[in-house]
Amino acid sequence: MVGIAQKPSVAAVQEGELPVTHFRTATVNGIEIFYREAGPADGPAVLLLHGFPTSSAQFRHLIPLLADRYRVIAPDFPGFGHSASPDRSTFDYTFANFADLMDGLIGQLGVDRYALYCFDYGAPTAYRLALKRPERVSALIVQNGNAYEEGLSPFWDPIKAYWAENTDEHRQAIAFILNSDTVKQQYTAGVKDLSRLDPDMWLHDDTQLARPGNADIQLDLFHDYGSNVTLYPEFHAFFRDHQPPTLIVWGQNDPVFPAAGAHPYRKDLPSAEFHLLDTGHFLLEDQLDVAAPMIHDFLDRSIGRS
Repeated sequence: MVGIAQKPSVAAVQEGELPVTHFRTATVNGIEIFYREAGPADGPAVLLLHGFPTSSAQFRHLIPLLADRYRVIAPDFPGFGHSASPDRSTFDYTFANFADLMDGLIGQLGVDRYALYCFDYGAPTAYRLALKRPERVSALIVQNGNAYEEGLSPFWDPIKAYWAENTDEHRQAIAFILNSDTVKQQYTAGVKDLSRLDPDMWLHDDTQLARPGNADIQLDLFHDYGSNVTLYPEFHAFFRDHQPPTLIVWGQNDPVFPAAGAHPYRKDLPSAEFHLLDTGHFLLEDQLDVAAPMIHDFLDRSIGRS
């Protein structure tokens, strides 16, 4: 189903007392994983998976808007936010390991069915999780999270060269992605009203990228991202075979994951609800008032009665 992005009332997500977010840590496979949690313990679960270069902090405003009726869980991946950053000699920073850790975390929390919020790095992590346990996925919310080669914009060309040849030259050629200006541009590119953006977010990202050893962690992950592309056919098969209820809400001006990566989902998920918003990569930063009611309404209709 294709929709034109409107600006619905937020009353549905503002009624009643504002839910409390708890900040917790669990040890999974020997690694401390930080996560934010809010909402009723017996509510339908929603797992929010963040992207590069941020953390679960990107969901700080969305969490209480969903937690009136949903159990919302937003973890930090290792090397991000408040989760541990084990040394690269003892832990492989790969998306396969991220999916295993997320599986272990939600298992510890007693969650056996969940909707997946799939954004940026969180998208391939979510889809790997779905391949492991397809029966547990109740719905998908896809926000600028790529699963199709059409969505790999020219931004990815030097990264593709790094995938093809894991040399120091190719590795250093993409180090600019970690620069403060590049990080800020991920927030500002494609956004019409910059006064809606909280500058604390790119300061938060710069701070964590500047931690000793973190740059190498991020460059390892950029290389491993190529392993997700080889799994795209398996992701597509999951979509086709299981047809989870799906909401696609995408910032159409994103130079990293452009709208060209949103449209192909409809080939494999023809019943997906589809909305392009006039913004960039981190749409929750400037379009929360539009996106949150869409997301809440979608969850109400797809899993709210389950």
